[in-house]
Amino acid sequence: MKKLTFLLSFLFVLIKTDAQIADINTYLKSTTLELQKTWPNNKTMNMVFHGHSVVAGYFLTPTVNTLLAYPHLTLINLKDLYPNAVINVITTAIGGENSEQGQLRFESEVLTKRPDVLFIDYAINDRGIGLIRARAAWVKMIEAAIRYGCKIMLLTPTPVSNETITNNHSPLALQAAQIRELAAIYHVGLVDNFKVFQDMTIAGIDLTSYYAQPVHVNEKGHKIVGDEIKKWFINIK
Repeated sequence: MKKLTFLLSFLFVLIKTDAQIADINTYLKSTTLELQKTWPNNKTMNMVFHGHSVVAGYFLTPTVNTLLAYPHLTLINLKDLYPNAVINVITTAIGGENSEQGQLRFESEVLTKRPDVLFIDYAINDRGIGLIRARAAWVKMIEAAIRYGCKIMLLTPTPVSNETITNNHSPLALQAAQIRELAAIYHVGLVDNFKVFQDMTIAGIDLTSYYAQPVHVNEKGHKIVGDEIKKWFINIK
């Protein structure tokens, strides 16, 4: 039954001709308009980051470098772009967690933070539960967030050193492909970090200096993610 459900959802993508990732130039327009408002017309804008240890800021375990992790770098970037905005960056990530575990606490611990923009990043740990179970958990979170009414940004993973990043059939690459597919089905935002790191490797850049440990990128890796997120807040028409 699970395999049938997965195949049907895949066929749905093929049939749904209007399935496409949200437009980077327009998707967050309502958000950036709010970020441009000044007192007394502005409001606090909540950016909620949900996921695993990378999102939480783990570098070389057990060290947690919150101020160098991409959620905090996003706050810095947004304050540079929108100096008059009141912005909260809220991290609901738990190290070692996969998307099934994250989904179980999604409504009680994530949506209660009243996100204006929600970022989801679980692919590295989702290798342990496989594509079908991960897909079901991501779908539940995405659909709950849509019902809530916030903007949604799905993140493909940062690399891990024990997989060849240019192998599109590796477990992590397959998780990344599924996240792209979900972003298209639900017409939400996509921060395609995996492709960025793939392109860097193809261009001859050695990723060794981007790791704090095999499954955690360091500050250089987090900066790349922060810069990719920033693009969604500046390319606005």
